[in-house]
Amino acid sequence: MNVSIQMASQESCHPESVLIPVLYSLIFLLGTVGNSLVLAVLLRNGKVNNTTNLFILNLGVADLCFIIFCVPFQATIYTLDSWVFGPFMCKAVHFFIYLTMYASSFTLTTVSLDRYLAIRYPLRSRELRTPKNALLAITLIWSLSLVFSGPYLSYYQEFQLANLTVCHPIWQNSYRRAMDLCTFAFSYVIPVLILSLTYARTIRYLWTAVDPIEDMSESKRAKRRVTRMIIIVAVLFCLCWLPHHLVILCVWFGYFPLNNFTYALRILSHLVSYANSCVNPVVYALVSKHFRKGFRKIFRCLLLRQRAANKVHTAPATHAGVSSLEGACTEVTHISEGHLQCSACCPDPGSPWKETERAGDKRAQSFITFNVT
Repeated sequence: MNVSIQMASQESCHPESVLIPVLYSLIFLLGTVGNSLVLAVLLRNGKVNNTTNLFILNLGVADLCFIIFCVPFQATIYTLDSWVFGPFMCKAVHFFIYLTMYASSFTLTTVSLDRYLAIRYPLRSRELRTPKNALLAITLIWSLSLVFSGPYLSYYQEFQLANLTVCHPIWQNSYRRAMDLCTFAFSYVIPVLILSLTYARTIRYLWTAVDPIEDMSESKRAKRRVTRMIIIVAVLFCLCWLPHHLVILCVWFGYFPLNNFTYALRILSHLVSYANSCVNPVVYALVSKHFRKGFRKIFRCLLLRQRAANKVHTAPATHAGVSSLEGACTEVTHISEGHLQCSACCPDPGSPWKETERAGDKRAQSFITFNVT
């Protein structure tokens, strides 16, 4: 995930020195804000009490860490002549990049399995799909991510090259090729195969199963919503990471000369792969009405706090600001779900993707667990 040579030393003026910081800043801003909102909505309750929320929370953490540890440092590689963060950060940055990449990939794979069990076997999978087992799965995800990313602690090293300080792989080419192939297989090929299999079987079940409880038109609408969600998740994940892996394969097994065109391809492949951590909040959150409600409540809370602060500054001797704030909180509470209450001015947005699965409507509920609109 690092350019092989610092090409900034080849020319005195580089258009990427202006364009790259802008694009990376945009990715950093969208990824940080989007994933932070996802975490805020999920954690408003003080607990996450179902498997879907736990996996989405873990995905948000992995994507947020990926954005924080990857984007700022990678942007400097394309804009500065030398590596300026020291030998420790040279190793640590790339380790965390691969750690969070593996964690995101494994979490997406686990979510696909969880969704397949929830939709295909809504009753029999309830004993398996518990918060305790989800936490065990998350622990396994990060443990495997540590195992696969651990070698990258020795893969990169800071050294001098043509009067420049670079952070570059130091392994022999044969070992580097084996490591890159291992990364390609376990972080992309195997997860994509599992995603394709589980989502294909899920789609097949959704479009062939007949629900005798609900009206056929409503059942078809629910199937279309869930199918759209599945297709978006699978296609975006595959497309965003495919260019990066294709570039790596071309470097080792094809023809990939070091010139301006291939340099631009390398930058573009990185930008597209990093964008995956920006679109995941859109796919998993913005298409859900529960998350949209949660986002609106968070923004409304921030607005109310700002208004209350302004009133306190303008009338410090009175309690008008506090009273107005309490009144606004009460109004927001009425808008939210009936059982929610106003806490610290910010109402609890509820638990997204809460799976009711009532006794007489279990199969129908399994079709619309994500509540996609």
